[in-house]
Amino acid sequence: MWEPLLGYYIHDLSPFFISWHGFGIRYYGLSYALGFLCAFWLYRWLAHHGYSNMQPDQVGKLIFLWCALGVLIGGRLGYLFLYEISSFLSKPWTFFAIWQGGMASHGGIAGAAIAIAIYTRKCKMSLLSTGDNMAVVAPVGIFFGRCANFVNGELFGKATEVPWAVQFPRELLYCSNPQKIRSILVQASKIRPDFSSLDTLISSVTTSSELRCFLGRILTPRHPSQLYEALLEGIVLFTVLWSLRTRFRLPDGLSAGLFFLLYASFRFLAESFREPDAPLIIGMSRGQFFSLFFIPPGIIFSLVAIFAHRYPTFFHKSS
Repeated sequence: MWEPLLGYYIHDLSPFFISWHGFGIRYYGLSYALGFLCAFWLYRWLAHHGYSNMQPDQVGKLIFLWCALGVLIGGRLGYLFLYEISSFLSKPWTFFAIWQGGMASHGGIAGAAIAIAIYTRKCKMSLLSTGDNMAVVAPVGIFFGRCANFVNGELFGKATEVPWAVQFPRELLYCSNPQKIRSILVQASKIRPDFSSLDTLISSVTTSSELRCFLGRILTPRHPSQLYEALLEGIVLFTVLWSLRTRFRLPDGLSAGLFFLLYASFRFLAESFREPDAPLIIGMSRGQFFSLFFIPPGIIFSLVAIFAHRYPTFFHKSS
């Protein structure tokens, strides 16, 4: 087995941006705030420069009310229905236990799409045009969310020997060998007596260099798949859609269609490096399987755009 000269990076980031005795502002929550703020700013830029039939002062209500509710409700319901259905059906009030975590990006995207459809119908606006602009700015929020996944050390990748591999302490939570866990805790307690539980062990990695050294000898080097997803579903997807939106006069609906198709493709690719966090479905991870359901709307939006030949009446104000 190849051994890196300086060893692998052991994930030691705190999930808190600011904390007070276990409470505070988490990076995960901050990622949602930054995602909505950036989407608001980018959409206003598009509206101000003539790439939208929506006035700049209308963007805030769409982003911070309708889309925010759609993402949060859809993301939470998506996680419970797609990953924890039996628990949710027996205890539906767990929907409100947001402090325990649990959001699904597929559900968040679906929730945002439904919210946009309701909003545009209510305000008698073009669904295709609004959907195009939202598709362009949405990857920014996805990027921040995946970066927060990495900071949290969750949704990590499969075992690998690449030089940039990362060792994630949270992998111990998924170990199916109780004897191995007991042995690790016994050894860790020799470093410090309170390292006798997994939760304490994992949370202490940020402050104990001796503990990091110990874990570096037993943890599995893994793909930082969260960063792969941040790159593909966030940066690459945003760059492609933003360039097409601002440089070409595409028919209404095509950007939205491309968003669904490219997101599904990038997610399917990135998931091949990610450790499955739930049982496989017909040989595919949950993320890959549920991404297949984004292909039909992607095709439908694209075909409507191509055959309807409805082009924006607005395009790039000179001022």
